[in-house]
Amino acid sequence: MPELPDDAGRDPETAEPPAPETDAERRRRRAQFLRDLAEARALRARVQPRRAKAARLRHAMRMRTFRW
Repeated sequence: MPELPDDAGRDPETAEPPAPETDAERRRRRAQFLRDLAEARALRARVQPRRAKAARLRHAMRMRTFRW
């Protein structure tokens, strides 16, 4: 279960604004999101193999017919 932020339940007018996010933090969060997304896609492909195969075939067809 995710933890609540520290300022949960405080008055929004007296709460300090969050510190600006650094590039490294943003890249770390993005990398984690992309790992989770890939894991979810892999799980979906295992759970629904017929739909995943059809999606792979559609993608391959799109890539073959794409003009560079």
